[in-house]
Amino acid sequence: MRLFINSLSASAGGGLTYIRNVLPHLAALRELQLIVAAAPDVRSEFRHFAGIEFVEVDASPARRFWYEQVALPGVIREHKADVLLSTGNFALRRSPVPQILLSRNSIYLSNDFDGDLRSRGEFRMWLDTRARGLLARHSVRWADITVAPTESFAAQLRQWTSASNVVAIHHGFDPEVFARKSEPLPEDVQSELQRANGAVKLLFVSHYNYYRNFETLFRSLPLIRDRIKDRKVRLFLTCRLSAGKNPGAYRTDRAAKLIQELGIRELVVELGTIRYSQLHQLYRQADIYVSPAYTETFAHPLVEGMYCGLPMIVSDIPVHHEVCGDAALYFSRFSPEELAQQVGYLVSSPDASGGLSAKARRRPSLFSWRLHVKRLVSLANSLVPESAVSLLSEA
Repeated sequence: MRLFINSLSASAGGGLTYIRNVLPHLAALRELQLIVAAAPDVRSEFRHFAGIEFVEVDASPARRFWYEQVALPGVIREHKADVLLSTGNFALRRSPVPQILLSRNSIYLSNDFDGDLRSRGEFRMWLDTRARGLLARHSVRWADITVAPTESFAAQLRQWTSASNVVAIHHGFDPEVFARKSEPLPEDVQSELQRANGAVKLLFVSHYNYYRNFETLFRSLPLIRDRIKDRKVRLFLTCRLSAGKNPGAYRTDRAAKLIQELGIRELVVELGTIRYSQLHQLYRQADIYVSPAYTETFAHPLVEGMYCGLPMIVSDIPVHHEVCGDAALYFSRFSPEELAQQVGYLVSSPDASGGLSAKARRRPSLFSWRLHVKRLVSLANSLVPESAVSLLSEA
């Protein structure tokens, strides 16, 4: 079977994480021929992979959409593909072959995000999100099968689109890939961690964006400081709250201003982007992982943090419950008071913290990229029933 993968939107965050983890497993299937449309940076990352034919496309987001809808169908025909895998939330309107769509962006469905944009006066982004949401909604209908990374998000998609072609396949986790390198953290990052020795180290791994709800986390810090007066607290972020330092169009000025207004500048440590190969070392130097996100589809850092044994404190949304189960404490997504209460509880109760840590270490075994690919290939095979080759045994 010839599988064409459209990964042109994979440039940062979950999209890039997905491609990094899935392509090696797909490439290992000897009877599967892969053609991958990718941006130059992604192409260069996989330049040593044999058996993958790349179609390199360097285009802005606006031009990329035109290319996908107008030019890409012809490219797919030229490569005699059997099935198309669209990884970036939007399907081809007229795919020349059966199409599997990966839908992994919940902001198009989120009333919280809609209200957040309007409260910030981000009306251009609000209109853009509405337009993209309309395309994402139609995309579910254009695709033969739509795959969501959790059952929670799949249920949302089915309700939103009234479509019956939505299935859930958990995203995976590959501990050998995640922790195989011992490349040290940058000196400035290690220095910041050492300066915080003795403090309660909270960690949140994310680029800055609105739906990850940084502001609730910041508002909790003075309350946490008051609760654990015998120890300092530091919040480590893998982003920088300054213009031009984050992917996308999210403005950081409001968050930076809030930090100053709350008087917590010394509590927030902006590490900047940490390379994926170094992340496991960062997790292991933290005490608690926190995520106040008000909408998600999977959230890979939760699994990474659990693998490293971090007790989790996360917002009370269905996706977090599905991913973390009983390995986390939960709080209402817009309540800094509840978040501070949960942090205070773990700091004051080593037994509770240790219990969560033990549960966290067991949880990542539920998520496997190998099994994800096995189910994905099975779906692709179901769309090409005349194929004499069964790849399921190869997965």
